[in-house]
Amino acid sequence: MDIELYIAVFAVLISVVSVMLTVYDKVASMSKKWRIPENILMLFAFFGGATAMYCVMQLIRHKTKHKKFMLWLPVFILLHLAIIVYVVYFL
Repeated sequence: MDIELYIAVFAVLISVVSVMLTVYDKVASMSKKWRIPENILMLFAFFGGATAMYCVMQLIRHKTKHKKFMLWLPVFILLHLAIIVYVVYFL
């Protein structure tokens, strides 16, 4: 299998898990249940889930007032785009 396929599968999986964690955290915040630590959410965003997480956060209005997320998620998205461009054009 090509490395591009592995990367695509990883990106889809990390995005799906990131969305699930974000939605769970939103539901938990409304029902006073155990929450996902912010560091875990940021870790998943850093490793590839930032775009999906950012879109879902905007859609469900979760953590949109947290500067930490609204600053770093777009930074991670730009970083991911730069990595993709580098891989596609220079490797």
